[in-house]
Amino acid sequence: MASNDDIVPAVRAVRSMPPVFTAGAAVGVLGGMIGLGGAEFRLPLLIGVFGFAALAAVILNKAMSLIVVVTALPARLAAVPLAELGAHWSIAANLLSGSLLGAWVGASWAVRMRSATLHKVLAVLMAVMAGALLLTHTTTLGAPALPGPVRTAAGVAAGFGIGVVAAIMGVAGGELLIPAIVLLYAVDIKTAGSLSLLVSLPTMLVAFARYSRDGGFAVLGANLRFTAVMTAGSITGALLGGLLLGVVPDLILIPVLAAILLVSAVKLARHTPPNG
Repeated sequence: MASNDDIVPAVRAVRSMPPVFTAGAAVGVLGGMIGLGGAEFRLPLLIGVFGFAALAAVILNKAMSLIVVVTALPARLAAVPLAELGAHWSIAANLLSGSLLGAWVGASWAVRMRSATLHKVLAVLMAVMAGALLLTHTTTLGAPALPGPVRTAAGVAAGFGIGVVAAIMGVAGGELLIPAIVLLYAVDIKTAGSLSLLVSLPTMLVAFARYSRDGGFAVLGANLRFTAVMTAGSITGALLGGLLLGVVPDLILIPVLAAILLVSAVKLARHTPPNG
């Protein structure tokens, strides 16, 4: 079980909320410009700038990601009608059969890790996210012809792995879900984006429920104003980023964002937590 110091750490005092809102907005803009929530960019800020311990940062990131996903869902449903998504219900069910368990397992691992170990794991996963970002946005994904049972098994395995990663990082997992849906099920990327939200939401709820068993709500209660302000900034930034979608060419934007993730991963790996 995680120690109380890991859940409710001594955080650097943030007396002024404008920097918190600005940081959230910057994250939202970066995510919005590529059609994602941007939680992977928020995590290093929570640890490196605002001084949260790794586990506390993951839990706060998960809570903010959950709110951002719920906010984005109506817009996604307007872009891709629910009836159209209903035709692909089996895809969501296939991935959820693995991701729900993966989310529970991932959160369980995270609360048992030493803080120093969690930092290193998060650094590796951020590098993985950078690779997924490059793969999704700079290459044309083609779906291999898989027999039905093999595709189903691959969907469960992919869902499990994505659930683990999303739970440990406190993200929605769209960066991994979207390419998995396109590759496994030959769905267009617009529909895949909407399906990813339908998979992300229950997966995040399971991870959040697991974190709550180890005092996860304590860090939220202790930082409620901080969380609300940064979330508001993230939503505002995501809306602005959506308006900027396509303004910066992907051939420039995606490598820059991947580089930001890689630099953050290196800094996180070198970060020395106060409690080791």
